[in-house]
Amino acid sequence: MATGTTSESVWAYRFTRLTELLAQWQWLWAPAPFTHRGSPWQPRSDEESQWVTAISAELAELDDGDCERLQHEPYRDSPLASWLPVAELQELIGVPATDVADGSFPQRWAQHVSGRKWQQMVAFVPHVAAPRQGGLVEWCAGKGHLGRLMARCHQQPVVGLEWQSALCRDGQQLADRQQLPVEMVCQDVMQPDVECWLSSQGGVAALHACGDLHVRLIELVRQKGTALTLAPCCYQRTQAEYYRPLSSQGQMLSRDLGLGLTREHLALAVQETVTASRGERRKRERGNAWRLGFDELQRELRGSDDYLPVPSLAYGRMPEQFADFCRWAGGQKRIEIPGEVDWSHYESRGWQRLRLTNRQELVRHLFRRPLEIWLVLDRVLWLEEAGFEVELVEFCAAELTPRNLLIKALPRR
Repeated sequence: MATGTTSESVWAYRFTRLTELLAQWQWLWAPAPFTHRGSPWQPRSDEESQWVTAISAELAELDDGDCERLQHEPYRDSPLASWLPVAELQELIGVPATDVADGSFPQRWAQHVSGRKWQQMVAFVPHVAAPRQGGLVEWCAGKGHLGRLMARCHQQPVVGLEWQSALCRDGQQLADRQQLPVEMVCQDVMQPDVECWLSSQGGVAALHACGDLHVRLIELVRQKGTALTLAPCCYQRTQAEYYRPLSSQGQMLSRDLGLGLTREHLALAVQETVTASRGERRKRERGNAWRLGFDELQRELRGSDDYLPVPSLAYGRMPEQFADFCRWAGGQKRIEIPGEVDWSHYESRGWQRLRLTNRQELVRHLFRRPLEIWLVLDRVLWLEEAGFEVELVEFCAAELTPRNLLIKALPRR
């Protein structure tokens, strides 16, 4: 399925089938291998034990090259296709792709915007639902880069809502300097008074609004009858520990099929990132191996065979030596590191665990995009239940951003 719009009934069927598969296989895709020393999977029957044995054997046979390829192309020539519904999952994640934007906007319009962000905006803005009257609103506007491009592209006034006053000030200066009809408003979009900015005559757009921020937007759009263009992101950024489906269909199916999602599960949906350079991949691999090496050490020092999460550390701030990293991590978790440690032993164990973890993670990769599609369809159905005509498309290639799903919703008049 490459182009066109998918009907409501197809979205509803696809949502149902995804719910069934996510619930059926949750015992396999939900555990995070990184936090387990051995197998992360806990089979509940003899049949599931056989699956675990077979899957583990298939993964153990993979060489490093195939493992790396499958991290980015989990469905192509998957060694797990005999045991898991690989082909059906691949079919269910198909979303119509829009025509590529011609990118003919003047280059001077891209001033003050990073290259990748500009390309995303160029792909997104032509699809914005822009009513003839009522104006446009940018939700979570930052410095209003998207709003300024919308004003130019659609020749309409734009209000940019942003809670940080410094960003509002900088954004307003940019809009005034470029003589664009953009008004930056310092507004916390989670506060009740935000609803005054939305109307049934206007439109609102958000490019990569996170978690509760975009859920709040959809909630208001349903109430106000505002045209919506949204690329959702970071579903795990929510106050709720457990995900409560938004649509009536999602609530019913999740209850009946026993699909329960935590914030940690939601994070899986956005783990896919744009392919990094070889140097960045090496740094990331080393960082992960060191974390696992420290995990081996801390389990023995604490006498507790439990994973202990360590705060994130930017790769540019990573120590040069494994021993220094462990001392830093130990300090973060208040673990006393002995003076004499066989550092090469624990670093080697970290690399061994990483090799196993990378292979076990391939199971989760098969369900990563299906989970994201499921979350987006929950939002699509929620809008349809409120009487909106909804279109779901990929507005750009995944190489530009993996968060490339766009919801366009218009109220039925």
